[in-house]
Amino acid sequence: MNKTYILIFLLAVSIVFSNCNDKKKTRKHLTKKELDNYDKSLEAANRYLATLDAERIESFAKRRNWEMESTKTGLWYMIYEKGSGSKSKIGQVALLNYKISLLDGTLCYSSDSLGAKTFAIGHGGVEPGLEEGILLMHQGDKARLIMPPYRAHGLLGDMNKIPARSIIVYEIELLKLSKGSF
Repeated sequence: MNKTYILIFLLAVSIVFSNCNDKKKTRKHLTKKELDNYDKSLEAANRYLATLDAERIESFAKRRNWEMESTKTGLWYMIYEKGSGSKSKIGQVALLNYKISLLDGTLCYSSDSLGAKTFAIGHGGVEPGLEEGILLMHQGDKARLIMPPYRAHGLLGDMNKIPARSIIVYEIELLKLSKGSF
């Protein structure tokens, strides 16, 4: 029995060392045509996923009788309470109350537990869909935004509470707009 184990061990070691002496395998360089084909395949896959996301969002909104509009970028929004303030602009600082949830209703984040969110509009640092949605709003407005993954947290999610490729729902109240910080 011990001889069998020793023989198997020696055979495994010899295979490992024999592979170490192999000449380096050369990588095949892809031609421009092959790269173009990969690009086209990836673009087709992305279009397909975007279509599925749009269908899921539309179905979700219809089940709740939300009359939402969609932008050319894929953001769905509904301003359900109008405020009396000025319209938001790039460069302003926005202060908002919010709730972020998944389509299944799981609450991910909210200003109730984390405090109001502040960010400079047009300077990044937040989801692209949030910036786009805020630019559709006036101070005092309340809105719902539904963001497909590519307008929210993308392929990886936020590595915390928002899973990979998640569609997220934002409930927003735009409390204040200013030219500087709060």
